[in-house]
Amino acid sequence: MPTCLVSLCIELCESLILQRLIIKQLIFCILEFRLALAQLHVSKIKADNLGRAQKIVKEAAGQGAKVVVLPECFNSPYGPGFFAEYAEKIPGESTQVLSEAAKECGVYLVGGSIPEEDGGKLYNTCSIFGPDGKLLVKHRKIHLFDIDVPGKIRFQESETLSPGNCLSMFETPFCKVGVGICYDIRFAELAQIYAKKGCQLLVYPGAFNMTTGPAHWELLQRGRAVDNQVYVAAASPARDESASYVAWGHSSVVNPWGEVIAKAGSEESVVYADIDLQYLADMRQQIPITTQRRNDLYSVNSVQEG
Repeated sequence: MPTCLVSLCIELCESLILQRLIIKQLIFCILEFRLALAQLHVSKIKADNLGRAQKIVKEAAGQGAKVVVLPECFNSPYGPGFFAEYAEKIPGESTQVLSEAAKECGVYLVGGSIPEEDGGKLYNTCSIFGPDGKLLVKHRKIHLFDIDVPGKIRFQESETLSPGNCLSMFETPFCKVGVGICYDIRFAELAQIYAKKGCQLLVYPGAFNMTTGPAHWELLQRGRAVDNQVYVAAASPARDESASYVAWGHSSVVNPWGEVIAKAGSEESVVYADIDLQYLADMRQQIPITTQRRNDLYSVNSVQEG
């Protein structure tokens, strides 16, 4: 064979090998991505809260995060007495800051939640923005936090807030993500429907308190993760003992095996977790509960389409 043909064959082989390596690397990048939970200190000064959120999103992006999650009520104190005072339209001041931060940093930004005013009603609303800064979906808290534990805590969101009426999911190049806010995590049916609709990651901006936090915060995350063989991430505000409502903190990420793979303390911080979708797929294959469900005996379905 002429020397020129040999050289050409070698070059073609090297090119094919390089292409395969690139493809493998791209697949690896898609199957694994970094998630960041921003456990923010929330004050009564909205401008400070927004500035702190911007700063921490940049910090997370600098550490390689592709998806960043802020906590519930990140722009205002949490409580019925604050919702009306801090409420905004969407789009508005806070969501504009979120949109700009997502675009500047090139991340998917789950904007915790803010009090939203719309049509004379107030909602506890999470806005999600893509890397281009565009609003992908808006989740209004479905299940309002109305509890009464005698001698410990009484809280009635329904005194001021209205519930949302839509399930909320969004697509990323990595996986489909389902969204809930705080009390939504207690309702296993919501997580089951999200998983049934193809979500591999569930995110819950939340603010459990010093009664329910130590008892149920981690337990519920692990339960939703194991039952549905998904990753579950919950982002809390940092604990402020001087606040009228004291958040538990301990933002965390749980894998499909039910292991806590990232966890904050009570102070302001950012926690990171590398989400491994190949691990998720392997676990679903090893324990194939999705194909083993007795749909002839029971079923959990959404009354909504989509």
